[in-house]
Amino acid sequence: MDTAGELKHVWVRKQIQDLVAASLRPGDALLGERQLEEQFGVSRITVRRAISDLVQDGALVRIKGKGTFVSHGLVRSTLHLASFNEDMRAAGFEPSTRVITALTAVPPAAAAEHLGLAAGQEAYQVRRLRLANGAPVSVDESWLPPALVPGLLSEDLTGSLYRALAAFGHPVQHAEQTVEAAAAPDETAALLDIEPGSPVLLFRRRSFTGQEDPGTPIEYAVSTYRSDRYQVSMRLGVG
Repeated sequence: MDTAGELKHVWVRKQIQDLVAASLRPGDALLGERQLEEQFGVSRITVRRAISDLVQDGALVRIKGKGTFVSHGLVRSTLHLASFNEDMRAAGFEPSTRVITALTAVPPAAAAEHLGLAAGQEAYQVRRLRLANGAPVSVDESWLPPALVPGLLSEDLTGSLYRALAAFGHPVQHAEQTVEAAAAPDETAALLDIEPGSPVLLFRRRSFTGQEDPGTPIEYAVSTYRSDRYQVSMRLGVG
């Protein structure tokens, strides 16, 4: 093991962290690798390794063709059933929401099937941009049955949708969710302030209300998360 090289890499990483803390804000560009190499008197390989570590930790973000920037923060969430607002506050971030669309429309086939709607039958579509400390984290699209939550679109949808459903007497009791890697389409990328085709995490969730098994379908949701600002963790046991 190259002990000297390891110590130098750790030292450079600490110097970059100090530089960010002292003179840069979230969204600011980091100095180029050549400048850092000259400033710290180390090799390009050492600089790149230190930057890669900080990208992995969520402190920095690489944007292809643009450079390396100070991250707005990486939200780490365990897999559990909670509203976005609860999730963000638990991670130490201040959540906010911007409503993109709130209307009645014919849902896609997967949503209609989950909600038990006939072909051509309309549902509520609520599409929202979710932010943490003012920085975009996800675009959430929810489809809901008007028969169970009449007048939902007149409610304040910048708060917790789960809380609004509970107020209608239909709290979300459990959900089935899948997560996959995807590439951000143009419109979603623009909302998330990333390049089209950037890697994102795609969540599909089928939510149920009621205590019976499996319960009454109450929401079909598709959420697209910035992969550089959101990380899923889980605790596994031996079975």
